[in-house]
Amino acid sequence: MSPSDVKVLSAWYSLFGVRILIALKAKGVEYEFIDEPDLTGNKSKLLLESNPVHKKIPVLIHKGKPICESLIIVQYIDETWPSQHHKGCFLPQDPYERALVRFWADYVDKKVYEGCILILQNVKGALTKQGRSVVTESMVALDGALRDVFGPGPYFGGDQINLVDIALGSYLCVFETMETLGDFKVLDESTCPHLCAWAEAVAQYPSVKEGLATAPSHKVLEAIRSIRKTFFSLAE
Repeated sequence: MSPSDVKVLSAWYSLFGVRILIALKAKGVEYEFIDEPDLTGNKSKLLLESNPVHKKIPVLIHKGKPICESLIIVQYIDETWPSQHHKGCFLPQDPYERALVRFWADYVDKKVYEGCILILQNVKGALTKQGRSVVTESMVALDGALRDVFGPGPYFGGDQINLVDIALGSYLCVFETMETLGDFKVLDESTCPHLCAWAEAVAQYPSVKEGLATAPSHKVLEAIRSIRKTFFSLAE
């Protein structure tokens, strides 16, 4: 398939865009990346036409048809390219197990994102403290899920990544930013030993490693600092 058939409209530093790249790379799908440079001011005509409801990235454009919302996009990729390089599917075949995977992927995008955004958009204070608490609580819950629900690992998908691995794995590119701006440790060995081991393993999974390489942690930190200063008038 030509890269022109598959386009990813996103920003290079977007963790939600990174998860789309992880999924495409896992399936061996070629794509064209279109960087959306201005997410707070003048959004491109392509973005406004492709996602007229939310006007947000990322958007997957497949043969001219746009698909929005990153978890939905990952599942679309899984269904559209079921037998590429990845050994299996991002979702298990059993309906109950599939529901569990969707639940925890949704948990990542509700709880982890809630804490993340509180940290990234606020200077140190009550809201940042709340963000640290939410992130810490969610990491402990995910550690328990990895141990008791999905075990034995090393991934949530067993010996290969699934939807939860892709959802949470994309956050690895912003962990350094969260730790620096929030002044705390996202993953603590004493409270999240299973998740710490998972993070080391999943960061080396080929498609995850390639996806994260497009958004190096130190560059993401620089970008977020610039955005905070320019658009939120926040200085550290």
